This record gives sequence, C-alpha cells and structure tokens, in this order.
Amino acid sequence: MDDRFSHLRHIAVDGPIGVGKTTFCRLLADRIDAHLVLEQVDGNPFLDDFYKNRQRHAFQTQIFFLLSRYTQQRDLIEYDLFMKRIVSDYTFEKDLLFATVNLTEAELAIYRQVAALLQKELAKPDLVVFLTASVDVLMARIKKRNLSREKNLDADYLTQIVEAYNYHFFHYNATPLLVIKTDQLNFVEKEEYLQELFDQIADMRQGTRYFTVEDGLLGK
Repeated sequence: MDDRFSHLRHIAVDGPIGVGKTTFCRLLADRIDAHLVLEQVDGNPFLDDFYKNRQRHAFQTQIFFLLSRYTQQRDLIEYDLFMKRIVSDYTFEKDLLFATVNLTEAELAIYRQVAALLQKELAKPDLVVFLTASVDVLMARIKKRNLSREKNLDADYLTQIVEAYNYHFFHYNATPLLVIKTDQLNFVEKEEYLQELFDQIADMRQGTRYFTVEDGLLGK
C-alpha cells in the first residue's frame, strides 16, 4: 500500500461526457487499492428516451439520476467506516450541471430545492479531480466508443455541457481540486503520463492545481 495517499480517503473524479472518467477511475482505484464507485448510468430507464428527445424527457431523467447518486453517496458514509479508500467517477454536483442545461427554469427551481436538501446529508470528498478536453476531442472519443444511446448526441449539446463544467470548476473551492487537461494526454497507452497523474494526486492537500501534458504543473 502506498502511504502517499493515506490522507485521501475519498477521491471523486468528474468531467464531461467522453473525457475518460471511468477508465481513469479504474486505473486509479487499482493503483491505490480503493473501492471503486461508478455512477449507475445504465440503470436509468429514461435515458434512451432522453437522448431521442431531450426536452420531453429531461426532468424525469435528471430526478432519477439525482436520487440514484444521492443513494450511492449516502451509502458511502457507512462504507467509509470500514474501507481504506474510495474512488468515484462523479461528484454529487455533477447532476446539477446537466440540469442547468437540460431543464426549463421552472423545472430547475424544483430540482435545486430537492438537490439542496439531499446534499446536506452527504460528506465531501477529500479531493476532486476534474478531467477536461475540447469538444472536438470529446466528440471523437464518443464516436470511437460507439454507444447506441449516444448516437444522437450533437456538438452543440456537448458544448453546453463543457461550458457548464468549466464554469462550475472555475469557481469551485469546496475541496482540493486537481484539473487535468486530457486532449493530448493518453494515460492508457503512456505509462509515464499515468504515473505523473498519480504523483500529482498523491501530492494534493489543498487549493487548486492545473496539469497539462504540454506545460506540466502550472500552479498551486
């Protein structure tokens, strides 16, 4: 066991569609011997209809995701008493980012009230890792993985999601935050990139850091 990660009991990884969250979380959880928590996307019965008609099916899709993620996060409070570390591939706030894009003003007002009540019961992660990439790169990755439900996903919608993520994490200060630009960072094929990311995570204790393959560590 690597003692450099001893201060990180719960690491949450987040980022827009296609950025590589789940792959990175699997690698990280394996590296630090952590329990892996993945969002339950396939369990949402409204998701396929949502991708066919976002406006019509957005509210029920978002509420289902909100309650599902709340249940998962609530269970982690008890689970954390027995496990060394946890790695999750989303933050609880993630769903609100999608809600701001998908819901009408009236729907969003209801959603915010419910989300605020639920979030009061949840613990914050010790570190959030935000994976980001350009829309062109994300679209290429989405096309490559070829999921049937994502065939109707267009660049305009993805742009809105990316902008919501960028705005959120630009103002984020609830926990330590590591921002990783992944456009040219293939951590699956290049072991040296993956190791560098693990080193950055192990060293995170406060504030915000930005990491890119071009510039390395930009600031603390």
